Amino acid sequence: MANEQNLRPSEYQLSQEEAKRGGIASGEARRRKRDIRLALEALLEKDYRDKHGNMVSGAEAIALKQVEKALKGDTRAFEVVRDTVGQKPTDKIDLTVNDDSAKEMDEYFTRADNAPVKE
Repeated sequence: MANEQNLRPSEYQLSQEEAKRGGIASGEARRRKRDIRLALEALLEKDYRDKHGNMVSGAEAIALKQVEKALKGDTRAFEVVRDTVGQKPTDKIDLTVNDDSAKEMDEYFTRADNAPVKE
């Protein structure tokens, strides 16, 4: 348990001025990221004319371009399209428990249950 005797003093503490500048910079960075996100959302919603003269949203235009690249053999574009439509393969982990490892786990948990509680 932490108390005053076992706590080490911090080797460096920020001055109030440094902390204030850091907070201001953090707020500016968050606002920049927000502005970029809002601009990209607007561009994705905006309507564009495709090469056939049809009106499509920015998101649709990007999706069509990714499909075109995938059809030309771009593996990364294929992976993006596949993952976006929800067909991403799952990572499978094979967990096999044999009798020996099961016995070891039982012994471990028995020891843990019987261990004295430190206060």
